[in-house]
Amino acid sequence: MIKIEIQNSCPRCKAVSFRVIAIILALIVGGIFILCIHKNPFTVYLSMIQGAFGTKYRVTETIVKTIPMLLCSLGIAVAFKLKFWNIGAEGQLMMGAVVASYIALNYGGLPSYILIPIMLVAGSAAGAVWGGIPAFFRAKFRTNETIFTLMLNYIALKIIVYLQYGPWRDPSALGFPKIPNFSPNALLPKAFGIHVGLIIALVATIIMYIFMKHSKRGYEISVVGESENTARYAGMNVSRIIITTMLISGGLCGLAGVIEASGVSRTLSEYISGGVGYTAITTAWLSGLNPLVMIVVCFLFAAMVQGGSYIQMAQEIPQSVALILQSTILFFVLGSEFFIRYKVTFHKTRTSQEELNND
Repeated sequence: MIKIEIQNSCPRCKAVSFRVIAIILALIVGGIFILCIHKNPFTVYLSMIQGAFGTKYRVTETIVKTIPMLLCSLGIAVAFKLKFWNIGAEGQLMMGAVVASYIALNYGGLPSYILIPIMLVAGSAAGAVWGGIPAFFRAKFRTNETIFTLMLNYIALKIIVYLQYGPWRDPSALGFPKIPNFSPNALLPKAFGIHVGLIIALVATIIMYIFMKHSKRGYEISVVGESENTARYAGMNVSRIIITTMLISGGLCGLAGVIEASGVSRTLSEYISGGVGYTAITTAWLSGLNPLVMIVVCFLFAAMVQGGSYIQMAQEIPQSVALILQSTILFFVLGSEFFIRYKVTFHKTRTSQEELNND
């Protein structure tokens, strides 16, 4: 018989060992797959590392990919701490980008020191509202937040598609469905060779760490997540905590949308998110909902994505193969979490004759 029990705690060294073993197994399995397509696994893996860290430009690109992933991970983490399964980071990011783009396109003549803060605040507010909608219905009517937030992603996407092919379509794009580029005043300034979104993300991480670990509201979120009945018995306003938490969650994701639109794409398009909202679910979970750990997890995951993009050109590997390699590594790492959280023991079953003899 196989017996599976929840582990209250797992020694740090043991947890690290499980993750290292999982990565090694993933590389072995990925290597076998690479051999099947007649490529050298060592060359491909080395190219992935070079693609992520080989030059200053590639390192910069890896960091740029880390920024929205980190902000969305922070937003998802605070919601997951509440046991509110926010699958809507993608839509919240897109709505933040939509509102920021509206301001950039209509008020691009304002000075950058006025325009950019307005874009950041308005985009964050839009993401917060988009996250607050399912929170309100969950708090008041006990709706399923997983389905609700997921469906809002598609609505946000179709809003962008409508704007891109409709009222915001650039008339000078020769019929191509494109929204005009932002004016220079609406672009995020640079810092350390990267847009200031890096500083914003790091500051947000520190603030969220303090908020979740050392604040009264962070403690209340943990209590509500463990048991709403206990929270009510302690005199907490559960509905208010749920809505407030999702406003924070959506606001962080909306902030990521502003940074992507203003700092990277310099316009708005239906591909603005790049699936970051869904990827952040994984990175938030792998980091154990710890904001400081998220910095490392998101950076490594972004490096894997950047390296996967590079080997498509350097090794002439199809995109599907690169995605398979990334998925394999992710699958094994996620699988290792099972052995960290649960204890598996094997018991020999007694035969009927043994049971009779013991009786």
